[in-house]
Amino acid sequence: MYDNDELINTFDEGIIYGGVRSKNEIRTLICYMYLSVNKPMDKDTVVEIIQTRGLANYFETSACFDDLISHNNIELVDEEKRLYFITPNGKMVAEQLETTLATSVKEKAYTCALSLLEQRRIEKENTVTITKTDKGYNVNCRISGGEIDLVSIDIYAPDNNQAKIIKKNFHKNPELLYKVIMGTMTKDKRMVAECLDEIKKGR
Repeated sequence: MYDNDELINTFDEGIIYGGVRSKNEIRTLICYMYLSVNKPMDKDTVVEIIQTRGLANYFETSACFDDLISHNNIELVDEEKRLYFITPNGKMVAEQLETTLATSVKEKAYTCALSLLEQRRIEKENTVTITKTDKGYNVNCRISGGEIDLVSIDIYAPDNNQAKIIKKNFHKNPELLYKVIMGTMTKDKRMVAECLDEIKKGR
């Protein structure tokens, strides 16, 4: 059982209209996310999903996550990567109390979770290494094809800010860089035109 302060509203700072404010709701939302996404996630990812969308307070979300661990609603399933997953007890919480959450809150949490997990996958498979040199910074962008590297390219950046911009834009769409290089090197006008169209549309 949880303490008697279950229904005491938490801090409202940073919470959007319609967001969750009671500890019970936050704990239910965390369990719902694990159940709906059906993938192990680390604590930082869960807190970031909820906090960046303004669905609940950062500090209260972090505390509620720890509560769920201590009450055996979520458990550590990968010690090295610090990944947690929902337990049968947690599934029961999510299934029984899911209706207490607004549909808009559940939709935002679910779509944000999928988006963030996909971005983490992209960043893991397609790495960027920034190295300071005597004349500026060297940015190495590597596109993985699984067991082999499809592309490994070094780009010069005069300062750290531009190096970070290159890294950010690369991670937004590493496939686009690959298509640009392949289209240019093979003189595939159609592929180059498609890349330009993607750039214009801001993809």
